[in-house]
Amino acid sequence: MSQKIITHCDLEVYKRSFDSAMEIFELSKRFPKEEVYSLTDQIRRSSRSVCANLAEAWRKRKYEGAFKSKLNDVEAEAAETQTWLAFAVACGYLESRLGSSLQTTYDGILATLVGMINHSNTWVISGKP
Repeated sequence: MSQKIITHCDLEVYKRSFDSAMEIFELSKRFPKEEVYSLTDQIRRSSRSVCANLAEAWRKRKYEGAFKSKLNDVEAEAAETQTWLAFAVACGYLESRLGSSLQTTYDGILATLVGMINHSNTWVISGKP
């Protein structure tokens, strides 16, 4: 926490999101081939989108409304990922223990995002980012 945040990559929530997306990528390699264009694709896209939208939100800190709006997009992608995780467990593609661990991780990510949204004024900058 004492480390200065210069880029979105320095955000702890970004690091957790990136690591989780990579874990999902590795785990989804085991999903059945018939899920390649549905569940596998969807869960990979939404988990990666959390990171991508966080990067965009970081660059929009000059405008509080735009920043909060993009963080809301991040929140939606994280919740979507949780939904796909639930499907993966229910379909038997992902062990319950792993699904539960990832759900907990995304609960933490969502809590952080809500905190950032609720205290967006502390993240907004003036001048060029």
